[in-house]
Amino acid sequence: MTTYNQLAGYRVNYLSTDPTLNTGNEGQVWYNSTTGTLRALVQLKAWSAGSNMSTARAYLGSAGTQTAGLVFGGAAPPSPPSNATEEYSGYTWAAGGNLNTGRQLLSGAGTQTAGLACGGAPVSTATEKYDGTSWTNNPTGLNTGREELRSIGTQTAALAFGGKTPSYSGATESFNGTSWTSSPNSLNTARGALGGAGTQTAGLAFGGETSPGAVANTESWNGTSWTSVNSMNTARGGLMGTGTQTSAIAAAGGNDVTNTEQYDGNIWLAVPAMATGRRYPGSGPTGTSVSALVAGGRVGGSNSAATEEFNSTIFSPATGAWASGGNMGTARFALAGVGTQTASLAFGGLIPPNSAATEEYDGSTWTAGGNLATARRSLGGAGTQTAGLGFGGFTTVQVANTEEYDGTSWGPGGNLATARYGLGGTGTQTAGLGFGGYIPGGTYSTATEEYDGSAWTAGGNLGTGRVFLGSAGTQTAGLAFSGNNAPGSTVTTSTEEYDGSTWTAGGNIGTARYQLAGAGIQTAALAAGGATPYKSETELYDGSVWTSAPPISTARGGLGGAGTQTVAVVFGGRSPTTAATEEWSGPQTTATASTLTTS
Repeated sequence: MTTYNQLAGYRVNYLSTDPTLNTGNEGQVWYNSTTGTLRALVQLKAWSAGSNMSTARAYLGSAGTQTAGLVFGGAAPPSPPSNATEEYSGYTWAAGGNLNTGRQLLSGAGTQTAGLACGGAPVSTATEKYDGTSWTNNPTGLNTGREELRSIGTQTAALAFGGKTPSYSGATESFNGTSWTSSPNSLNTARGALGGAGTQTAGLAFGGETSPGAVANTESWNGTSWTSVNSMNTARGGLMGTGTQTSAIAAAGGNDVTNTEQYDGNIWLAVPAMATGRRYPGSGPTGTSVSALVAGGRVGGSNSAATEEFNSTIFSPATGAWASGGNMGTARFALAGVGTQTASLAFGGLIPPNSAATEEYDGSTWTAGGNLATARRSLGGAGTQTAGLGFGGFTTVQVANTEEYDGTSWGPGGNLATARYGLGGTGTQTAGLGFGGYIPGGTYSTATEEYDGSAWTAGGNLGTGRVFLGSAGTQTAGLAFSGNNAPGSTVTTSTEEYDGSTWTAGGNIGTARYQLAGAGIQTAALAAGGATPYKSETELYDGSVWTSAPPISTARGGLGGAGTQTVAVVFGGRSPTTAATEEWSGPQTTATASTLTTS
C-alpha cells in the first residue's frame, strides 16, 4: 500500500493541538492526538457581492470594517465633490451625517463610530472626526495639505502619508487625536493614490502613482522610519488596501483591474480577483486580510455603487462536509425546524402565502405530516419529530399562539405572554425556550419565556434585543447568536448563553447575518446560511469561540435546521425560494491512534 510518507515525502505530524494556517502548512495533514482525528488545513479565498451603495461615486474616504464600514466624500463626475456619508452594516448601506467640507481624493482612518477624515481635493489640510452620527471639524489640520494621500490607524492614533501637493509627496504625519506632527522621515518613494494598511506604529504603504507612472513599491513603517520591502506583483495607483503590516490585501486600481494580492509580511501573492474592476474605490482600512470590503469607484467613464466583500475562510476538510439530501415537498422559507438529521420536523413558513404545512424527514425522504392550525411564518420551534412545539410567528400580525405536535397532528398549547415573530426557539415540548423577536412598533425584543408543557413564564432578558436570530441548546443551557439587532436592519455578531435564568456574553460569530439556521447544544453548536446577501458560511461553536467549517452548497436565508454539531440537516430557505435539503457530517472523535498509519 502506498503511504502518505511516500506520496508527500514526509510523515504525518502527531500534534496535540491544531496549528495556525500559514503558507508553510496549508494543505498538510496531521493527527490530533487530543481529539483522535486526522486533520488537514485548507484556506478558501473569494470575493462576493454586497449591497450597492446609495450613491454611485469614486475618490472616497473610508474607515471601519467589513461589517461596520464607513465611506464619505468623494465625487460622481461630472458632479462636484460630495459631503455625503454612508454606513455599511455588513449587508446594507444607510445614510450617515454629512462632512462639513465636501471633497474628493481624501483619506480616512478609524471605525464607523470613531472615524477620521483628512486632506482631499481641492488640496486641503482639513481634518474631521466622526462619532457615529455627525462630523466635527478638528481645530488643527494636516501640516502638509494634499490630496490622494493614505491614512491608517485610529481616530486618536493615525498615520497619514504620501499624496499630491500638487507634486507627489512622501510626507508622513502622526495624529494624536488633537494635532498632527510631521515626521522627519518621508516615504522613500514619493507618490499619491497609494494603498495602505496597519497602524500608526506598524504601517504598510504600497502601489500608487508617481511621475511618470504607477509603481509597485512597498514600504514598511516601524513608528519612526520607512523601509523598502518586496514589491507588489502589479504596479497600480487608485487601489484599495486593508489589513495589517504583516497581513494585508490590495485590490482594484490602475486601468480598472480586478487583480487582488495578499501580503504575508514578506511577499505578495495573487488571490482570487474581484468581479468588478475599478479604480479609486472606498475600503475599510481597519479591516483584515481575511475580511475586507471595497465599495464604489470609477469603472471606465462611469461611477460605480457596487460593493464586494473579500473573505478568507480556514477549515479542515477532516472536520466535516455537506451532502445533498431529499428535497422537501413544499419549497418555502422563514420556517421552523426541530429534531435530528434522521428524524426532522419542518413546519410553517412562507411560500408565499403563509404555510401551515408540516413535513417529516427520515434521513432521505420528506413526507407530509399534519398541518398547523395557524398558517404562519417566522415562528419559533422546539422539541422533536414526534413531540414538537411551534410558537409565535406572523400571519397578518404577530401572534402568540403555541401548538404542540404528537407525530400526527397539532393541538393547542399555552400562548406566549408576548406576541412576536422572528424569535429564537430551543429545548423540548415540555421544557421549551423562546427569546428575542420583533414586536411591530420598532421593538427588537429581549424577552425570554420558558414553557413547561402547558404555560409560558418569564425568564431573564437577552442582553441584545434581536430578530431572525440563530438558536440552539436547551431551556437551561440555551444559545442565541447573530440576527438583526436594531432598526435599519443592523446585524450583530454577538452570541449569548443562557443558564436557566440569566444570559451572558459568549464568543462572537465570525459572519454577521440573520435568518440563519442553528443546531446543537450550547457547547457544541452549528450555524449555517443566512442573509443578506445570502450566505453559505457554516461555523461551529465550542462554548467559547466560533470556527469556520465547509459552507453549504446553496447560499440562502430563512432556512430551517435540526440535529447536532456533528450530524445536522438544513432545509428550505430563499435564494430564491427552495426545497433543497443538505446533510452535515461533522467532526468525529471516535478514532484512536492505533488506526492511523504514519509510515
